[in-house]
Amino acid sequence: MGVDVKDSGGITPLRDDGVPSALTHESLIALDYLSVPKALEGLVTTFYHFRCDEKVIRDVHPAAVGHVIVFLRGTGRLIFAEGRADPSYPVAVLTPSCAAALIEVDGPFHCVGAALSPAGWASFTGLHAAEWSDRLLPATQVFGPAVEQLGDSLIAAYRDGTAATALCERLAELLMAQARPLNPRHLALIRAAADWLGQSLDPPTEAFYQIGPYSRRQTQRLIERYYGLSPRELKRKYRALRAATLLGMPEVSDGEIAATVDLFCDQSHLIREIRHFCGRTPKRLAGEDDTILSALLDVRNFRIIKPQIAVMPETLIENDSQ
Repeated sequence: MGVDVKDSGGITPLRDDGVPSALTHESLIALDYLSVPKALEGLVTTFYHFRCDEKVIRDVHPAAVGHVIVFLRGTGRLIFAEGRADPSYPVAVLTPSCAAALIEVDGPFHCVGAALSPAGWASFTGLHAAEWSDRLLPATQVFGPAVEQLGDSLIAAYRDGTAATALCERLAELLMAQARPLNPRHLALIRAAADWLGQSLDPPTEAFYQIGPYSRRQTQRLIERYYGLSPRELKRKYRALRAATLLGMPEVSDGEIAATVDLFCDQSHLIREIRHFCGRTPKRLAGEDDTILSALLDVRNFRIIKPQIAVMPETLIENDSQ
């Protein structure tokens, strides 16, 4: 298997003979979101349990927040936009990402994981999000050798029939033990960034620099540290992700489509941006070939998972009744 890195920033899975490879259909997977303990609210956005029993799983992972993932069944790799491939580990840390990445797994593939908020990423890992972006790391590199024993015990427990909720409780204990206090002023800036992103799909960047007590350069450095991108690039990322989500909704109205397209210079610009951050074009996102990516870009992920990093503005989702 290879990967075709497009000039526009998109990625296409290729078979060994260079022919585009089919992506795994969404109907073949199960993805359940699990509750977050009170002690981790604000640090973990959600726990989840993913299952797909296909022999080979291929799809695209959109640009995302950091994750801690336990591979309960299956092994694979993530191929990032610049072409580097990182292998999976029994317990892995997916760093915050700046572009879509290709997923390839020899299945069946089952995992549990935790999606981390920017504050959670910093608190649990202590790593600079921009300096470590777009990587899949062994959790032992981040949390130390003890996590290997935890991973082994979680995998064995799962195969003996232990419920995913119980596994996530143990994963939560690991994260709570790793939590470091953060500067309260930094936390206030992280919350301000989330509020700013939630104002609209394209909030004015200059307005954000006026929010906090820091200079423009300090603000930029702090946002890069916690989010992995500058405010301008962060806005660009979530504009593309939320635009792709809206355009992929079967019930999206003509007015919502027009309002979304107007956020970009032209249609070519929209396609380039969505391919860069989501890995697929809007046409395919809205087509009949629903895939894992469609589940990850479900509009509800921008509404019901708390705390939200970039909330979907209510004025653009009036037709979503779920």
